[in-house]
Amino acid sequence: MASRTWRILALPPLDEGLLRGLVAPLGDAAELLLPATRDAAGLHAALADADLVIGDYTGLLAMDAAAVAAAPRLAFVQMPQVGVDGCDLAALTGAGVPVANTAGANTRAVAEWAVGAAFALCRHLAWADRRVRAGEWPQPELLMRGTREIHAQRVGILGHGAIGAETASLFAALGAPVSYWSRTPKPDAVAEYRPLDDLLSTSDVLVLALPLTPETAGLLDAARLALLPHGALLVNVARGGVVDEAALLAALDSGALGGAALDVFAEEPPPVASPLRAHDNVLLSPHVAGASGQAQLNIVQVVVDNITAAVRGEPVRNVVNGVDPLIRLR
Repeated sequence: MASRTWRILALPPLDEGLLRGLVAPLGDAAELLLPATRDAAGLHAALADADLVIGDYTGLLAMDAAAVAAAPRLAFVQMPQVGVDGCDLAALTGAGVPVANTAGANTRAVAEWAVGAAFALCRHLAWADRRVRAGEWPQPELLMRGTREIHAQRVGILGHGAIGAETASLFAALGAPVSYWSRTPKPDAVAEYRPLDDLLSTSDVLVLALPLTPETAGLLDAARLALLPHGALLVNVARGGVVDEAALLAALDSGALGGAALDVFAEEPPPVASPLRAHDNVLLSPHVAGASGQAQLNIVQVVVDNITAAVRGEPVRNVVNGVDPLIRLR
């Protein structure tokens, strides 16, 4: 153990008792800090004394360049999720601060959500539910909308990290032909690699499962959405910024896209007046694809294991920015 107490700043908007439970196994070796207010001022004030940060999965308290500058003692950032777009990786790397995520903890949960959402779109489950609840019995209308079986759909997956690979395996197990695109082909993939534009033009169901980076921001613009087969379905479990939402709405309104299942949005939550909220062919979800009970337990375990390793002077896992995984007090 280190010679002085580690000050661990927890940023997730969770019950204080739960957060204290994360550091309880460390005993007197660690002290929990919480921001006095959930804004930039509260964050920066708390960072002045923090050695280690458990990041905010909502993105509200971002570890941006200003936050890094306010944290002279910061030695490690542990994000309680796979995505690290709430961190300025360049600023943290420049400060010599390793950033770790919880890669793999919610892989199965997100992949199952993607498959479930595809089922819902193929059979218009949410649309039918709304109408039956309203007193209708829309059997003919439902059939006229066109119902599909998953095994008969060509599935394309953008991204082949852990989530993309698991999603591909689940669709393949259902008998669907599955292809994928990523920056580099994967020799052990169960799906067939296709160049991006080729993948889009041959995907009846397109699943987005890639991180939001400067290279992927706006990747699916109007031109690329137009490459999809007429009536294709889009499932987004990545980040809202990967898709041009105005172009997505236009494609839905024109019928070029048959439907979309969105767990993520460019702005979260989307504005109350957002046309996405009222669109009949959109299945909406409040960014919870990875939030199964089992996945949450997995995430907590990864966070606890990593902060324990940091305090004990052991290398942490899942560092995403190439900094030495052996954490040292400053």
